[in-house]
Amino acid sequence: MNEYVMPLFGGALIGLAASLMLYWNGRVTGISGIIYGATVAPKKGDVSWRWFFIFGMLFGGLLLKIFLPLSFVEPLPTAHWTLVVAGLLVGFGTVLGSGCTSGHGVCGISRLSPRSLIATVTFMVAGIMAVVLFRSMGIYE
Repeated sequence: MNEYVMPLFGGALIGLAASLMLYWNGRVTGISGIIYGATVAPKKGDVSWRWFFIFGMLFGGLLLKIFLPLSFVEPLPTAHWTLVVAGLLVGFGTVLGSGCTSGHGVCGISRLSPRSLIATVTFMVAGIMAVVLFRSMGIYE
């Protein structure tokens, strides 16, 4: 039961947070765009909320680690260098795709954006293909 309840609860919280951000601030909750606007291309008067958002995500993760440490018990089944490469590829992909999965998948689709629908389908297909490829090569189970 818990294996379904917690992901559903987390998804509902993400949807609620994205909806509240759009309603209260008129902003899309795309993480890559928020980070980009806070670090790479900051605009006067548009930075502080971005840093609060970023620190809030980090602080939320820290609270989860403190109060629900079992959430982080399982180690990742991959070498650390692959995480670095994957992170760089994701960063490149967010620039190439004009946004990240959270921006397109959660916020863009809910606004009926055709670009976000295409991007999300592309993310999903690429992810499925990567899993099939890596499993067939015996890299990931």
